[in-house]
Amino acid sequence: MKTPEDPVDHARTTRPHAGETMKDTKNMPALILLGVALVSFVAALAAHATSNHSVGVVLGCISAVVFVVAGAWFLIAHRRVKNIEERWYAEHPDAQPQRPSR
Repeated sequence: MKTPEDPVDHARTTRPHAGETMKDTKNMPALILLGVALVSFVAALAAHATSNHSVGVVLGCISAVVFVVAGAWFLIAHRRVKNIEERWYAEHPDAQPQRPSR
């Protein structure tokens, strides 16, 4: 069962990382940042559509920066989960490692 300490589901699935982004609570700030980036992007499009180009550029830049930060957060969190998984398999040599999803 997935827990914050071990977000990999070792027992109930053949795909231990299924739903990792939503189940791992340490990803919530990144999900919120991704939502902020999306709202900022839509606002930038609306600003450009209404000829407020300076506001649109600022909102577009904010959107890009927040999107990159959210992506980096997801990448770091996934690496943390992979390290936990590797440690678990080292502690349980009888368990068969599963192939990652594609």
